[in-house]
Amino acid sequence: MDLRLPGLQGLRRLKHPRRWLAATAAVVVLAAAGTWTAAASDTKPPVHRTDRTMAIDGVELDTSYFTTGGSTRRPAVLLAHGFGGSKEDVRKEAEDLAGDGYAVLTWSARGFGRSTGKIGLNDPSGEVKDVSKLIDWLAKRPDVELDKPGDPRVGMAGGSYGGAISLLAAGYDDRVDAIAPAITYWNLADALFPNDVFKKLWAGIFINSGGGCAKFEPTLCQMYDRVAESGKPDAQARALLEARSPSAVATRVNVPTLLLQGQTDSLFPLGQADAAEKAIRANGAPVDVDWIAGGHDGGDMETGRVQARVTSWFDRYLKDDKNTDTGPVFRVTRTGGVDSTDGAALLRGASGSAYPGLESDPRAFALTGRREQSFANPAGASPPAISALPGLGSTGGLSQLSSLGIGVSLDFPGQYAAFDSAPLTTGLRVTGSPSVTVHVKSTSDDAVLFGKVYDVGPSGTQQVLPSQLVTPLRVEGAKSGKDVTITLPAIDYDVQSGHHLRLVLASTDLGYASPAAPATYTVTLKSDLKVPTAPGVTTAAATLPSWVWWLPLAGLAIALALLLTGRRRTATAPPAPELAEVPLQITDLSKRYAKSADRYAVRDLSFRVEKGQVLGLLGPNGAGKTTTLRMLMGLIKPDAGEIRVFGHAIRPGAPVLSRVGAFVEGAGFLPHLSGRENLELYWQATGRPPEDAHLEEALEIAGLGDALARAVRTYSQGMRQRLAIAQAMLGLPDLLILDEPTNGLDPPQIREMREVMIRYAAAGRTVIVSSHLLAEVEQSCTHLVVMDRGRLVQAGPVAEIIGAEDTLLVGLATDIPEPLVEKVAALPGVESATRTEGALLVRLSAAPQRGAGQLHPSAAPPQSAPSHDGAADERLQAAAHSGTLANATRETDGTETLTAARLLVELVRLEVPVSSLGPHRRLEDAFLTLIGGSA
Repeated sequence: MDLRLPGLQGLRRLKHPRRWLAATAAVVVLAAAGTWTAAASDTKPPVHRTDRTMAIDGVELDTSYFTTGGSTRRPAVLLAHGFGGSKEDVRKEAEDLAGDGYAVLTWSARGFGRSTGKIGLNDPSGEVKDVSKLIDWLAKRPDVELDKPGDPRVGMAGGSYGGAISLLAAGYDDRVDAIAPAITYWNLADALFPNDVFKKLWAGIFINSGGGCAKFEPTLCQMYDRVAESGKPDAQARALLEARSPSAVATRVNVPTLLLQGQTDSLFPLGQADAAEKAIRANGAPVDVDWIAGGHDGGDMETGRVQARVTSWFDRYLKDDKNTDTGPVFRVTRTGGVDSTDGAALLRGASGSAYPGLESDPRAFALTGRREQSFANPAGASPPAISALPGLGSTGGLSQLSSLGIGVSLDFPGQYAAFDSAPLTTGLRVTGSPSVTVHVKSTSDDAVLFGKVYDVGPSGTQQVLPSQLVTPLRVEGAKSGKDVTITLPAIDYDVQSGHHLRLVLASTDLGYASPAAPATYTVTLKSDLKVPTAPGVTTAAATLPSWVWWLPLAGLAIALALLLTGRRRTATAPPAPELAEVPLQITDLSKRYAKSADRYAVRDLSFRVEKGQVLGLLGPNGAGKTTTLRMLMGLIKPDAGEIRVFGHAIRPGAPVLSRVGAFVEGAGFLPHLSGRENLELYWQATGRPPEDAHLEEALEIAGLGDALARAVRTYSQGMRQRLAIAQAMLGLPDLLILDEPTNGLDPPQIREMREVMIRYAAAGRTVIVSSHLLAEVEQSCTHLVVMDRGRLVQAGPVAEIIGAEDTLLVGLATDIPEPLVEKVAALPGVESATRTEGALLVRLSAAPQRGAGQLHPSAAPPQSAPSHDGAADERLQAAAHSGTLANATRETDGTETLTAARLLVELVRLEVPVSSLGPHRRLEDAFLTLIGGSA
């Protein structure tokens, strides 16, 4: 497991009123490893790198210094690396910052890279003191700006371990002027011993990635051995970690601070940054908070955006550039659909003018179910429930499944209590930490509970644990009963209308140590579930497309052109009577553009659309979707093949086009006219009778209300989009074509558009929609046509293309040979195994028979042979021993069937390099499988 984070960049500056740590010992340069020069870019001078080994209190630190040379003084930046890494991990960021006018110093911390010494987990007398000596060295550089003799203008940045040293250095050395710590901790004891429960898997990964216990200071090694053996942190262990935490110097950190914290992070969750923000802001320093998409459990680290923001932070507070925009006080990255070109989640920022904290504007939700529920803590705390899989999730995709609506967590029956809310009548955005009060009673002195809130779908079977996060809680003196308030994990998560919330209190969790003695816990609900909503945090509006401002008469001009060409008498193919009731049939359609004579935009495309269908046209960018739609509209001519609409061949100005309405590539409106006036003018340009427009029906669909009387120039992008779609619906055409109809619409408007399309088709008409929002297509469309590189990949009903519920997608860390695929296909309970791009599609048998080789949940999991990745293999075995990754065993007439859990066990035994495992039931999975990663 690699806890390293690519280095971040830049920082900014204020002054402490006093110096906490005096720099007394000289830094001795033992050796210089030479100078390295980067190639110059067109706009930046070349960056020079000098490697040195510095002796500090008997420890040798391996350092690198980056600068563009010259004698001009400039601010300095110290870049720290993540745990298990070295200075080489932040080299690229150091080069970029140096090119931006900073003197940058990187180093390998004690016990890492080529540096000597024992790992002290940022010991104030070790690693923190080393930073002060590095600042001493910077103060003597002729090219570093000084605030006064011995006091360089200096900022610090780093991720994880490096983020903590940035916070600690700011607290111990008043020469640090600005910091930008990322995905790090404020209190390491709270991070590893949350609510006095031992986070055993992450703690073990820490020791392992540091090189083993012998690489650490003896007191740390002894502490770990003691806590790991007892399974319970003691006061001495907590005090040891707290002394090495930024929280120990909370009142001394008073420099401008940019806190970047990960949303998919079960190691250092959002609550750590929240505690840091409160303390630093109380000291009077500027603090901005940014919740990024990724974290220690994987996900998009948004490296480019984050580095740019950190650089701006340094420009403002180190270079004193007051014109620099440092971004909002609070920002959170939210997902919104899937990019069909690469399957990546589409990210969009939401921001607020003030940090909302974790309890902003709570809404209360009443919970139902038996008010008092009893459940078991099993002997040995086994099998444990599963929330996150530390280490495994960051290497593959398990941490991403919850953001895609796929549940990978597990609670064993009889080992948890559950309470449900009523279905939501409107969508709910959770931003912060939900909380609830319960009464806990146990047959043992102590009880350990694990609280979590699930998003449960309308069917009640699909439940998703947001970001795979759980709150552990130790309740001491539980024999006599005790009321406790549980603060659940901080998240930013959207719960859709029709879903409901489920509070689960479990007795075990794979990532934590639970009491080994069996016990019975009884919990009684004492309050509603309070859910923070942070209404002041709003998603940024998308940039208005250029068509809004240039060529505002485009729609009118196109309509006039169609009218004029439609009046010409041209020879055309006779209609086909047998297709008179078929809205669309495309046969062998091909198109090449002049500048790409060797490449077809569309080639040999054939498909048919029937009445009442909502057809989704899907494909990555460049697949030929827009070209197909433009040929269908008669805007461009095909090179070969034909398009027939209700039996009539399509050509420019064909009369049958009056039965087609289209919204393709945006509509042009006259900005000074009202919405209603624009629609009326457009319909007049078609030359058709006013009574055929069905204007009032179209306006009702648009749902613009009083805005219809306002000038279009006052409209938002979403309002323009709705007006354009209403324009396409004028005349209530029998065939409606919509290209990206939900661009610019908010979630309620998207839902309304979905309902409009479904109702429109239900009346006997036909809708063709092209969209990148695959989740919307899945809910809106009855049929699909998937294109790639101009060709048809697959066409048919949505259900057939998505696949059956018994199909699992097994992500692979590396490719596997065909004989191994055949072994998977031969497993009992597996109907077939098919290789796809970077994965296997495994279809489970509907109802395998009992007998030799049949897999049963109660059977002992097989032993795993040595694999290419011992750590990952051990984690997979741990998951296998726990029982499952996905759902509990299904039963058909009493016959147990193969589950994802048992499949995982068998895959580990066969040494299949599994990186992710989940149901293959979503459209994005099917889509990416069909296009084979060609995008």
